[in-house]
Parts: sequence; C-alpha cells; structure tokens
Amino acid sequence: MGSAKGVMMVSMPVRKSRRQALGQHFLANAGVLRKIVETVDPRAADVIVEIGAGRGVLTAALAEKAGKVIALEKDDRLIPGLRGSMPANVGIVHADVLRVDLREIRKSAGVPSLRLVGNIPYSISSPLLFKVLDEREALADAALLLQKEVAERVTAGPGSKSYSPLGILLRNEFEARVAFAVAPGSFSPPPKVRSALLTLRRRSAPLIPGAAEEPFRAFLRAAFAGRRKLLWNNLARSYDAAALGNVYEKLGLARNARAEELSPDVLFALQRLLRLC
Repeated sequence: MGSAKGVMMVSMPVRKSRRQALGQHFLANAGVLRKIVETVDPRAADVIVEIGAGRGVLTAALAEKAGKVIALEKDDRLIPGLRGSMPANVGIVHADVLRVDLREIRKSAGVPSLRLVGNIPYSISSPLLFKVLDEREALADAALLLQKEVAERVTAGPGSKSYSPLGILLRNEFEARVAFAVAPGSFSPPPKVRSALLTLRRRSAPLIPGAAEEPFRAFLRAAFAGRRKLLWNNLARSYDAAALGNVYEKLGLARNARAEELSPDVLFALQRLLRLC
C-alpha cells in the first residue's frame, strides 16, 4: 500500500443552495403574519408594493383588504405558483427590488404614494433602506421585516452603540419605530438571528431640509469612520485643523467629542459650518 504522507488535502468550496443564495427565510408563523397585517392596516385605496412575495402567504393576507398589491419576486421558480394562486387584485412582477424604480411604479399605478411591505433578505437590508431613502417621494410608509440589529440601527439615538448614519438619514425623512420582535422559529428555515418589524412613516417635511443629499452623507461617513474614535481625528483627514478648531469653538464642542454622542442637529450644523470655511 502506498503511503499518504505528503498528500495535500484540498477542501472543496461549499456550494450554496438557491434558497441560501437568495437569503430566503419564509414566514411560517400565523400569529406573526396577523400582527404584520394589523400593523400595516391595509385600506381599499392603498397600492401596496410587497418585496419578496415568496410563497404568497403575506401577499394574500394584504390583498384581502388592500385595493391592489404589486408583489415583487426575484426567484423565477416561485412565479408560476404565485400567478396561479393569487386573487385578481394582486400583480406578480418577476423583479429584483433593488433594480426597480419605485417612482415609476407609483406613476404607473396612478396614486399619490405607495406603501412598501416585505420580509427582507438580510443581505440586502442596507441597500434597500438606502433605496427607500433615495426614492422616498414615492412612498407614504413602509413596514419591513428585518434583522433586529438593523432595525435598531435605524431607530437608535445619540449615545447608543447602534446610532448610525443610516438611522440619522432615515429618521430625518421618516418617523421610525420597531413595532415588535420576531423569533427565529417563526421562519422556515429559521435564521440564526432575531428579526423585527421596522415601520417608517414619511414625514410631511424633513426635520433638516437638505440632510439627505450627498454632502451630508459624505460628512457622516467621515464622522463615523472609526467607531469610538474622536470625531476630531476622523474629520482631520478631510478638514484643516484651524477650520475645525474655529467651528468647534462656535458650536461649543469638546475636542474629545465622538460622533455617536452628537445629535443630528449638531452634526448637520458642524457640516454646514465646515463647508463655509
């Protein structure tokens, strides 16, 4: 027999299933489904865009009360079953939500605004929330089932470890709250983390006009670049020290302040003054 000495063992990459690649965790708890529908409270005049129709459980429940449900589904294998089982007021669209334009959907639907609902794959949570921010004029509100940690990043205020640029930007345009948490066992298959239903209701006007634009977004990225690092050190990479000192003095900021300690108003004032330097 030959010796195995010197034989290199090569590990083959584990191939993900289609479901794993798409991040599919189907809602399987009737009680949670009922709570989502109660929270959304669909009305006959509503046009609801559902993200990820899946097997159509939430789709059908929303359609019982909503005027129309436009159900987006990326997985082509699920489309025939959805189209064969949904009521007449449901439109099934084979599409990736990150590639559709919600403003165009609103225009085609002929309504002042859409309502957005969905069980969101964790892998697209942040891109989707930025899409909600960017296409906010098309929306009245949203109810999104997300990883609990992501929902907390949106709703957290200053001083919290979850306080984040995304939350600052979204709460400037929307009233945000965590409606309720959802245990892993409510899904099939169960995810490894807890989920939560995040609700976003569009404000009649932003708290700070212009805060959603790129200059302030870029400033927040710089300010929060190093968690627990001094804000001064983060901003010194982009701004002159003398200008920083002058603005800090005007705002009464301590040199040892951190971005996560400051309110959105203060952060916006800081960015606005630095742009004038």
